[in-house]
Amino acid sequence: MSQTVDFATLDLKDALDLAILIEEEARERYEEFADQMEVHHTADAAAFYRLMAQYEAKHGEEIAVRRKELFGDAPSRMSRSMLWGVEAPDYDQARAFMSPRRALEVALESEIKAHAYFTAAIPSISDPEVKALFVELQGDEVHHKELVQAEIDKLPPDPEVDVEDLVDEPVGQ
Repeated sequence: MSQTVDFATLDLKDALDLAILIEEEARERYEEFADQMEVHHTADAAAFYRLMAQYEAKHGEEIAVRRKELFGDAPSRMSRSMLWGVEAPDYDQARAFMSPRRALEVALESEIKAHAYFTAAIPSISDPEVKALFVELQGDEVHHKELVQAEIDKLPPDPEVDVEDLVDEPVGQ
């Protein structure tokens, strides 16, 4: 059963737990995309998604250390059912023959989506510590967007012909 997050009632432990779940979901989705790209022999996109998964894992670990220092092994009240796709790329974004540029653009869209999530949540938060954490996470997403954009800027433009236009449609068996 899906629940929603009431940001006005979040305490700091809940906010940290939610942030950890967001990072875990993003890491898992990037790993799934990397696996999918490898199956389709799109090595550059797979490598980039593996790198993004490492970034998400590292960020999640940093938040988990902070949570452990503050709250020890206290149980979490947050669950994955309380979020969906906050930062993780949408499943339909992966393509069989993605260019490195398109893989980066999908990652950029995810970072923009995460920034929007934290931005939308901040006005509803009443706890000053939680608000400060979400402002920090919002800033992290700005930094992540800048990193991804810098990588996009290094790449040449994609060719005029979209490889997706050349892929045969699946046929019934």
